[in-house]
Amino acid sequence: MAEILFQPHKKKKKKWILFGFFIGILMILSSILLLLYNFASNEKTNYFKGENPILLNGKQIGNALVVNKTVYLPLSAWKQNIDASITYDTNSNSVIVTTKDKVVQFPSKSVSYFVNDKAVELQFHPIKDENGEIYVAVEPLVDFYGVQYSVLKDYHAVLLEKDGEEKKWGSVTEKKVDKDYMRLRTEASMFSPYTEELTSKESVTIEKEEGDYYFVRKKNGAAGFVKKDMIDSGKTETVKVDVNMEKPKLSPVKGPIQLTWEAVYTKNPDTSTIKKMEGVNVVSPTWFKLSGNKGNVSNLGSTEYVKWAHKQNYQVWGLFSNDFDPEKTHEVFKDYKTRQKVIRQLLVYSEMYHLDGINIDIENVNKKDGKYVTQFIREATPYLHKAGLTVSMDVTFIAGGNYSEFYEREHLSDIVDYMVVMAYDEHWASSPTAGSVASFPWVESNLKNLLDEVSSNKLILAVPLYTRLWEEKENGNISSKALSMEKVEEWLKRNKVMPTYDEASGQNYGEYFDRKSKSTYKIWLEDEMSLSKRANLVDKYGLAGVASWSRYFANDTAWPSLALKDGKNKE
Repeated sequence: MAEILFQPHKKKKKKWILFGFFIGILMILSSILLLLYNFASNEKTNYFKGENPILLNGKQIGNALVVNKTVYLPLSAWKQNIDASITYDTNSNSVIVTTKDKVVQFPSKSVSYFVNDKAVELQFHPIKDENGEIYVAVEPLVDFYGVQYSVLKDYHAVLLEKDGEEKKWGSVTEKKVDKDYMRLRTEASMFSPYTEELTSKESVTIEKEEGDYYFVRKKNGAAGFVKKDMIDSGKTETVKVDVNMEKPKLSPVKGPIQLTWEAVYTKNPDTSTIKKMEGVNVVSPTWFKLSGNKGNVSNLGSTEYVKWAHKQNYQVWGLFSNDFDPEKTHEVFKDYKTRQKVIRQLLVYSEMYHLDGINIDIENVNKKDGKYVTQFIREATPYLHKAGLTVSMDVTFIAGGNYSEFYEREHLSDIVDYMVVMAYDEHWASSPTAGSVASFPWVESNLKNLLDEVSSNKLILAVPLYTRLWEEKENGNISSKALSMEKVEEWLKRNKVMPTYDEASGQNYGEYFDRKSKSTYKIWLEDEMSLSKRANLVDKYGLAGVASWSRYFANDTAWPSLALKDGKNKE
């Protein structure tokens, strides 16, 4: 039985050996044929798609429009590849460009464009609407970017080159070869279609290499793969594009910033009652806010307050807010004209009161309107800088909801001089549970997260000078009220409460049970210890300084506790 099973097995193995031998011979013969014969593809294909192709970074990014020899680029292509912030404003039918020092408006119904409101005359319309696609004239547009352009022969391709871009030159070899080797291939293979042919000694740019091939580009813009031994490598040059940019002339703050807000709701404080604030070098009165949804700005400014502040060697950064109203914010900031109206009023008020800066406090905004807030900051900053004003913006820690999600923090920090993070309201007035306004671990962990998006040397840490006194009823009801540092001392003394250190919050904590009302009172203190610890974070993380809300809540111990010297808290 074993012999019967064994014999067929042996025959089958013999057949497989013969079959394998035959396949091997075929493969060897095929390889020899491939070496002896040239099977290069003769198929030609178009390199570009459509007319007037636009080239950037070695690829086609769209097609230009040419009208009476004026070249226009699609706004969408520019936005996707050059400047994501360029925008089209439907209300004014304008394209808006913002740079560090300029706001440029390209209106459709004009042969002029405007740079910081000054008209520049053209011989053609700067923008075109072609079948619903917006195009911008390349000639004035490139003046505001580190980009140069040229129109190449044959295909009328528009070549865009960025400042700092490297170009490696080469030339086609002089040796005589079969024409198949002089063709630019769509892939790094002789079997792929070709787009164009090279000529001996022709100058090309070498953009990349893949195996035995270079990817090269002809002077007419067409490109493809060619064997490396067909190209003699040459020099490398760097594209240099000069952009005229004016640096703002701002009044520098001496030393690390220590700002305190002056809360002004109806009238300004009597400055004769304000004691010297050790270490403070900036005051920010809450004077300006949106009034209605037409772009009007209400004004509570005071020349006398500014004179007093300057006499104390304090800079004055007037605060402008959106009145914390999402509807007003949407209606005003969605259109170029109303944004400009707000900016013009801020400039007038700044000159009227001899301000040193503007602090922008925009809160409670629908997430979808965050882009309009960013655009307002882009457009306002060049004008404010031109007027010599430092621009700062208040933001929250990264969180959800209308008070946080709309901030495009990374973009905003690139525009303004400083970002002020409002590091408080961990537990807010109507919080469902009692807790610290800003526990130390909460502040530090959120600060670390924020520093992933905002540079430390631009960030100012804003701390609370108030705390909340919580009342918990036996029936579970809970309420709170804000107390100044002075009022907290009075409450502790009156109720004979001795605070103890709370490890979880990193603060001193007090608790009191009132038998009459059967309420438990809880309070997490903002005192010398907590303020000093927060100020030390400035040194630890290399921040630009501290801010405090607000002067009204401080007592005499607050300012020396927050005082900074060379980035370090005084001890």
